Amino acid sequence: MEGLFSAVELHDPAADDDARAGFRLERLEVLNWGTFDQRVWAFDLDGRNALLTGDIGSGKSTIVDAVTTLLVPSHRISYNKAAGAGARERSLRSYVAGHYKSERDEATGTTRHVGLRERGTYSVVLGRFSNRGFDQEVTLAQVFWLAQGQAGQPDRFFVTADRPLTITEDFAGFGGDVAALRRRLRESGAQVRDHFPEYGRDFRRLLGIPSEQAMDLFHQTVSMKSVGDLGEFVREHMLEPFDADRWTDRLVAHFDDLTSAHDAVVRATAQIERLAPLLADCDAHDALGERAAALVARRDALRAFTASRRVADLDGLIGALDERVADGEARRRRVGDELGVLAAERQRLELERAGHGGDRLAAIEGEVARREVERAARERRVAQLAGYAAAAGLKQGGPEAPAPGAGP
Repeated sequence: MEGLFSAVELHDPAADDDARAGFRLERLEVLNWGTFDQRVWAFDLDGRNALLTGDIGSGKSTIVDAVTTLLVPSHRISYNKAAGAGARERSLRSYVAGHYKSERDEATGTTRHVGLRERGTYSVVLGRFSNRGFDQEVTLAQVFWLAQGQAGQPDRFFVTADRPLTITEDFAGFGGDVAALRRRLRESGAQVRDHFPEYGRDFRRLLGIPSEQAMDLFHQTVSMKSVGDLGEFVREHMLEPFDADRWTDRLVAHFDDLTSAHDAVVRATAQIERLAPLLADCDAHDALGERAAALVARRDALRAFTASRRVADLDGLIGALDERVADGEARRRRVGDELGVLAAERQRLELERAGHGGDRLAAIEGEVARREVERAARERRVAQLAGYAAAAGLKQGGPEAPAPGAGP
């Protein structure tokens, strides 16, 4: 069972069994399944190992087949295998119809099965699993029915729920309307499926079963009586199928691909080695090109840089000249103010001098200026005559020449 249940028990044998981890079958209920007819029959395991005993034909294999039907597709089940029966002795249809004996028609010489139930009834198999270590409950159930005149396997649907369900409370009182039962189960939160693959994925997810192969192993071991070849049993039921021929072909093809890839890598390596000098020259060319481009960019930017520096210098000079102009304007205003003050002072002095005989002083000053001009003219004349006498070899004589600047 360890391949079926997900959690591994690691607990003290003396510890409370209610604290065990892992999903275990708590209760199995059947209604109209095989010879268990007309009412709900229950098998309480309480999550423990159980020993099912009874007389031949008491229904031991019927209970085992009910558990197997919950977990394995019916077309893969060998019903009544636990009793060592033949492959066709029982079927899903025989369990739903409640076949319990065969009758021979003396007139026709044929044999027919006699069932406990008429067509139009329904059957339910329900299993409640519990993981007490994590306080989890999962219920699996299947509902079967045979319509009037229906041949072949019975119709069915599959139910999974993450809470405890019972046949009496959840699968009864629907008036024979299967659609109403489906609708009621869905509204209660249960998952209803029409096909076993979807149902199998649902319950494997709920029970934590990682592989579908585990269910096949469960089917082979749940009713095992003997194992002829243990190695063959392990290969067929415990190991995943392995297509050796296909994988060998894939490995050979993969090896060929690896060989081709290796040859391509060797060729590419040799080509890269031959191209190494060219690549070095290309790298040098690219480096020189980048350097030339950088120099050209610097040259192109030099004119703008020089102009920007000249603009900065001229802006500084303009600023200095503006300051000088401002200083000159300030000085001009100050000098203008001083000139105005001096002009007023001069006018005042002229008026004051005129009041103290200033007109005569002005005339004397004019006479002095005129005499100075005449004296300068006479000095130039004397110098000229002296030059002439010297040129004639004559000595100056005669009456003493008047002193320069003296009157006649």
